[in-house]
Amino acid sequence: MYHPRFTGTHYETGFKFGQILKKQYVDFNSIIKLNDYQLDFGVQSEKILSRVYPEVCSEVKGITDGLQYSYEKFSAWLLCMACCLKGCTAFCFNYKGQIVFGRNNDLPPELKKLSQSILYRPDSGYSFLGNTSSMVHLEEGMNEKGLVAAMTFVIPKFIKPGLNSVFIVRYVLEKCTNTEEAITAIKDIPVSSAGNVILADKSGNMAIVEFIPGKVNIRMPSTNEKFLAVANDFISNEMKEHNDNGPDIYSSHERYLTACSSLKNMNANDSINYAKGILSGKYGFMCQYKKETNCDTIWSSVFDLTNNKAYRAEGNPGKAEFKEDNRLQLIMSV
Repeated sequence: MYHPRFTGTHYETGFKFGQILKKQYVDFNSIIKLNDYQLDFGVQSEKILSRVYPEVCSEVKGITDGLQYSYEKFSAWLLCMACCLKGCTAFCFNYKGQIVFGRNNDLPPELKKLSQSILYRPDSGYSFLGNTSSMVHLEEGMNEKGLVAAMTFVIPKFIKPGLNSVFIVRYVLEKCTNTEEAITAIKDIPVSSAGNVILADKSGNMAIVEFIPGKVNIRMPSTNEKFLAVANDFISNEMKEHNDNGPDIYSSHERYLTACSSLKNMNANDSINYAKGILSGKYGFMCQYKKETNCDTIWSSVFDLTNNKAYRAEGNPGKAEFKEDNRLQLIMSV
């Protein structure tokens, strides 16, 4: 897993990254394969992205200038992502006043080497630490205000030009200070596909934003419960009808039940180690994929919102050790 640090304007950040990729001889002509439908979908989505989030388009332009590659194809490729199959489990909880967030990112194992944990300190917008299996957009992260956001994929019944969930995660981390602000922001964003974004802030306010193009629903903790969990389905009665009801994505429902039962029955001296235990499969199925599924947890993250700390296992947490990422302290102390 790479650990870049980017500062400056969005364009400067992108150009620097593009030059790094060019020096590494990354051949995007062999990587980016879009048919006519995908290219048109991406181009139409970029028009929306440039209106909603022009700063990130400047970053993408910097990357393509550094690479000397087509901006149209590269941006279209980024905007077609997260409309494809992937697994993930995420949860957050308030236990004895400590706010903790955990997430596994489940993908084909070959993506592990390409993954990045990036520290962004932009000239405009909030600084944040984010993790991604791609670039520019993010699967999860925490910003300098103590807001954590993460996405999980849901099989879509249909898609429409707009922002995918990984761009939405990056957007709220860069522009929002708390859960309420993030919810308001997501409601105003044209989304391209089905998905969840789970949110938590330092005050303990947490929510899951379930969405499809044209519809958003907010899921809050149940009465007398101080946690939320999500995998790769819609759970609320308001959104269940929008589940595809196809194959259970990498045992999505079982992972969700493991997270919920573990958090309902939580009795721990150490909240952080308990969260690591859930993600590691200590309390039920979570990351114990069989080889033939071609799926594995390629990284696992725990954020301690109360104490401004981040921990990450770079690989399957059943085998890989969680280590603290001290870079978060650089932005949380500002």
